[in-house]
Amino acid sequence: MEKERIEYFGSVIIDSCFTIHKEIGPGLLESAYQNCLAYELNQRGLVFEKEKPLPLVYKGVSLDCAYRMDFVVEGCILLELKAIDQLLPIHKAQVITYLKLANLNLGFLINFNDILLKSGIQRIVLNY
Repeated sequence: MEKERIEYFGSVIIDSCFTIHKEIGPGLLESAYQNCLAYELNQRGLVFEKEKPLPLVYKGVSLDCAYRMDFVVEGCILLELKAIDQLLPIHKAQVITYLKLANLNLGFLINFNDILLKSGIQRIVLNY
């Protein structure tokens, strides 16, 4: 998929997150933000998979370890949502690992529990 199209999807995703944060603010459970984001993405015509299973392939064997990606949008962008006090380096490492396992290049780590949402957004790129 061409970069311009991926960047367009990314901007729609981020705009959707800002809309949600402006409407309901921080302090809710992650599941509330997931459901709101699913609604926003659907309203904006984006195709997505919510709670997409992520198998772990270890030494050529696919293992079902019950990992789930919060969202995969348009088959090319991973979204990992949080509603926590602060993002830690392990959260970014989780997204990087998910990107590698899912063979994706672009991910967003989004913490809705920040007073200013822009402080809670990390864009993570692999081999893009």
